[in-house]
Amino acid sequence: MTAQDSATRSMPIAVGNGTLLAALGVVAFSLTFPSTVWGLESFGPWSLVGLRSALAALIAGAFLLALRVPLPERRHWGPLAVVAGGVVVGFPLLTTLALQTSTTSHAAVVVGLLPLTTAAFAAVRTGRRPSRTFWLAALAGAAVVIAFTVQQSGGALHTGDLYLFGALLVCAAGYTEGGGLARQMPGWQVIGWALVFCLPLALAGSAVALAHEPVRMTAHGVIGLLWVAAGSTFFGLYVWYRGMASIGIAKASQIQLAQPLLTLVWSVGLLGEEISPAAPVAAVAVLVCIAVTQRARS
Repeated sequence: MTAQDSATRSMPIAVGNGTLLAALGVVAFSLTFPSTVWGLESFGPWSLVGLRSALAALIAGAFLLALRVPLPERRHWGPLAVVAGGVVVGFPLLTTLALQTSTTSHAAVVVGLLPLTTAAFAAVRTGRRPSRTFWLAALAGAAVVIAFTVQQSGGALHTGDLYLFGALLVCAAGYTEGGGLARQMPGWQVIGWALVFCLPLALAGSAVALAHEPVRMTAHGVIGLLWVAAGSTFFGLYVWYRGMASIGIAKASQIQLAQPLLTLVWSVGLLGEEISPAAPVAAVAVLVCIAVTQRARS
């Protein structure tokens, strides 16, 4: 067997692993909004975001030091800054502010739009053009998610919508740049260095916020903070970027169409929110769209 034959046979395994890693990232992300609501029981929005970033950065820094990972090359600093600004700071801050007035189901509209926005960012940034079938399935999936989540929130607009729209844009930019970097360095190092770069800002922001926002320690608040720091910000982004590097930014982004529905499931179990009978129908429709995007030729 030639080296080319071996590489060809290993491709389905690599793609399968990449899909699994991206799916694990989506599961971790789906707990972010409910965990943020829990965290807001104990901390103010600015304190929660600052502590979340600082704790995640300390975890990442410990791994980088233990494994003696060298500093990233200078040419990677710009993309890392985009990842840090969009994924580490921008999205957590804007969604946390939004969740002060929006329900988790309404905030899930952002996640419903995020796969399509990320695919569009990736197409412009990388010059790659997914097929027409891919775009039709992506648009259909986004439409299903938007219709379902808007129906869940009663179709009303909230004051946090501007925050959610801004979060959508900055996160899509961070995903795109991070997915590209994950092809040049391990995915955990991408998010690890982005977190470490934000550590001084996170520590300073936490100190200022804690001095001005009241703290009411509860079990839910502590668990919520620990999850958004270790689960969503570190572990979730680690497996997510590895998955994107394996199967591509556009295709990985479509797996995230399942995230709003998973978030609604967690919201029922963790927050006691009610879910409509339309949920199973929407779940099946979204999964069909995901399957089509995964099979569509890029």
